[in-house]
Amino acid sequence: MSISFDKALGIHEKALGFRAQRAEVLANNIANADTPNYKARDMDFSSVLAAESQKQQSGRFAMDRTNSRHIEAEGLAMADDTTQYRVPTQPSIDQNTVDAQIEQSNYTENAIGFQASFTLLNSKFKGLVSALRGE
Repeated sequence: MSISFDKALGIHEKALGFRAQRAEVLANNIANADTPNYKARDMDFSSVLAAESQKQQSGRFAMDRTNSRHIEAEGLAMADDTTQYRVPTQPSIDQNTVDAQIEQSNYTENAIGFQASFTLLNSKFKGLVSALRGE
């Protein structure tokens, strides 16, 4: 009898990857807080998680293009579709849409979500190890 890691780990692996990707986007926003005309971006965790969950349940998989000459797969969402521009709460003179306090709070919230996903994955692996040892 074999162990399917996809079934054993569930959506937690994808959630952890998304949280890491979102941390990069938010850190990039914070780094460009003083760059004129920079547009803040963010990723919607709930929509990406719902899409990945639906893919997992229907048995479909996601494809990424690694070369610009590859033919794009029709009907599949690419990773760039998850990144959206943030609507600023207060316009700035230099057209920069980054609000440092909002970005820092979103980064902190994302870090807490990352830690929660990591903890859940860790407990899943501990459970698998216990099952393999017969404990």
